[in-house]
Amino acid sequence: MRHITIAGGRPLYGQIKIQGSKNAVLPVLTSCILGEGICRIENCPRISDVEVTLRLLESVGCRVIRRENMVAVDASQITCCRIPEREASCIRSSILFLGALTGRCRTASLPFPGGCAIGARPVDLHVASFEKLGVRFEGNRRIEADGRELCGAKVTLPFPSVGATENIILASVLAPGETLIQNAAREPEIDELCGFLNLRGAKTTRRKDGSIRIEGVRKLRPVSYSMKPDRIVAGTYLLAAAAAGGRIRLQGVSLSGLESLAAVLQRIGVQIREGNGSCELASDGRIQALPYLETAPYPGFPTDLQSPLLAVLAGAAGESLIREKIFENRFRVVPELVKMGAEIKTEKDCVKIYGNRHMHGADVMATDLRSGAALVAAGLAAPGTTKVGGLAYIERGYENICRDLRQLGADISLSDGSRKENPRKA
Repeated sequence: MRHITIAGGRPLYGQIKIQGSKNAVLPVLTSCILGEGICRIENCPRISDVEVTLRLLESVGCRVIRRENMVAVDASQITCCRIPEREASCIRSSILFLGALTGRCRTASLPFPGGCAIGARPVDLHVASFEKLGVRFEGNRRIEADGRELCGAKVTLPFPSVGATENIILASVLAPGETLIQNAAREPEIDELCGFLNLRGAKTTRRKDGSIRIEGVRKLRPVSYSMKPDRIVAGTYLLAAAAAGGRIRLQGVSLSGLESLAAVLQRIGVQIREGNGSCELASDGRIQALPYLETAPYPGFPTDLQSPLLAVLAGAAGESLIREKIFENRFRVVPELVKMGAEIKTEKDCVKIYGNRHMHGADVMATDLRSGAALVAAGLAAPGTTKVGGLAYIERGYENICRDLRQLGADISLSDGSRKENPRKA
């Protein structure tokens, strides 16, 4: 079995550039369906979720070219509005094809989406929102959308769901009339999607109250666009360096979008600052406990960084408490951290961490994307050798975590010594 091997207990030093944002590029790529012509996406990360998305684009008739970190999508000919189950079952973001296909073709058929098993993520919000836009649904084994009466409307989300917000935007930019999304998600990735669509000729506006207004247009033009750095990957490396100690610089990364993480890092005794287009972290590896923290939609602490933070606090001095308010299965990493000497107890939506400095290397297994990142962070800080299995999860969101951390001085390697690159060519 492929795995990552880490010789831990050594601080990190140096600087790296962060890959393009996973959570932004998936909706941006999907939105290419909405107009004819070739859109070029630069700084597109080479991760498995992107590769699945590209196959889904090809399945509906798009022509896709991948050259290094550039992807070109030609959506001039949409020949099919039915998404295959095999690829869609791999990633949660396949649900975004509902909005893109309904917006472009006024019809869509797709299976229920897949992704990491981190908790229930029903599509009820998507369906209810689309029904307010005039879309009708049939069937119960697949999501079958009839969007012939698609039009702008006021949609109030009961929860600021990122996926539902993105899907409504995708369906609305070409819909006649005006759409207003109230209680819309505020994550930076939403605004990046809107910025990309506006560059193409859409008319979306984030209002002062956080709602999003969309004035439907008749068509979108092709553009070239470069993805912003991935704030979750940046946050993962900042947390890893906090636990292991050292000083690192992330080039091109600002703390905008990471304000809640920066505040947490300062609370646990880590120095972090930004300037000259980068952010820098310094840590002596002696982490203070965090009495209480809960995850929340942006601008709260991101659920995607909860597992890596948990790994950091496992080696802190004192007791910490985290409450997970987004996904109920985000604590699946706990048994693996316990194998490394962590003292952690879970109860319902809370986890209590009895921090200690007796963590050690062990053989552990990633159970989802972010738990994999957490185990790598824990392995960097813990003395001894750690082997992390479940690479397929990690590769869903991290382009090359071993390469990045080696640039910071980590003793880390893949068991097979190389990654298999996708041979997609012109």
